[in-house]
Amino acid sequence: MKKLMLFFLLGAASLAPCNAQTQEVTQLILNLEKLRELRKILKELKKGYDILFEGYTKIRDLSRGNFKLHEAFLDGLLQVSPGVKSYGRIADIVKMQLEILNECRTARAGLAASGSFTTKELDYLAQVYSDLIAGSIKNLDALTNVITAKKLRASDDERLAMIDQIHSEMSEKLVFLRHVNSNNSLLAAQRKDERASIETTETIYDIKP
Repeated sequence: MKKLMLFFLLGAASLAPCNAQTQEVTQLILNLEKLRELRKILKELKKGYDILFEGYTKIRDLSRGNFKLHEAFLDGLLQVSPGVKSYGRIADIVKMQLEILNECRTARAGLAASGSFTTKELDYLAQVYSDLIAGSIKNLDALTNVITAKKLRASDDERLAMIDQIHSEMSEKLVFLRHVNSNNSLLAAQRKDERASIETTETIYDIKP
């Protein structure tokens, strides 16, 4: 009986380590399975990240490329082509501005020396001439901006259209100035004739002023 009991105890003692090892092996297998699953998940996540990053990179590169093209286009609009610089109306505009300046000064001096206009009339005409000169200088400044690089962004056609507009405005100023000067010269001549006629009448009839 004692021998049987001892055999049973020895058997139980030998089974305990085996059960412990079996549990450890089982746990290890489970851990390996979890690791495999984790690796699989991480691989899928990395794949998704790579796709996302590739898409972002392409969009970024396209955006940079478009920006550079856009920037190059805009920088090109800041340049003035030889065709624009040699446009014939540019010289005409400069010439008209000089004519306006000289004719305004000459007219003012002539009207003041004629003695045919009152101080109030001369002041009014002086303001008219000053406005014309200021306007012509403004047109010349606008022309300078159009034909100078880095001043504004515009295509050749747009620059030529601007030059045409400036030419038209300068022409209108010069035509108006000459119309004013012609009328003033005529008025001065009429008043001079009137004064001469009055003086003749006073001399004939011995009228004292």
